[in-house]
Amino acid sequence: MKNNGLLITAGGASLGAAVTHLAVIAGGPDWYRFFGAGEQMAQMAEQGSLYPALLTLAISAVLGIWGAYALSAAGLIRRLPLLRTAMCLISFVYLFRGLYGLFIVAVNDYKFFEQVLERPVFMLVSSLICSAIGGLYSIGLARQWPYLRAN
Repeated sequence: MKNNGLLITAGGASLGAAVTHLAVIAGGPDWYRFFGAGEQMAQMAEQGSLYPALLTLAISAVLGIWGAYALSAAGLIRRLPLLRTAMCLISFVYLFRGLYGLFIVAVNDYKFFEQVLERPVFMLVSSLICSAIGGLYSIGLARQWPYLRAN
């Protein structure tokens, strides 16, 4: 297996996002607001509810696992189970989130998206970031595919 800079960057981005989510928990309600979790999550955090922290911790754990899969596919850490399948799914989820978010911003007149569009700049930026990370995973995976055959 050869090292793959795109997958290393993708893994680093996922791990960075995981750490950012942990920082949001530590930062409290104002950080939930700033990072786009919504007013309801921020208010629950203000009231001492564990739900925002547990949800954010779960998201952080998933992002950390995704980072580990990218680093595994890049050849930096041991091979993780179902590597090809997981990498395909991770790529899809990042790209879907990014493109869906861009779609929401583009159709901003729909009432269904009103709460999300309270922060259209956040939605636009986070969607571009997810699209970029998804692109790193996808292109990196395509380049690494021949080296990821099951043993």
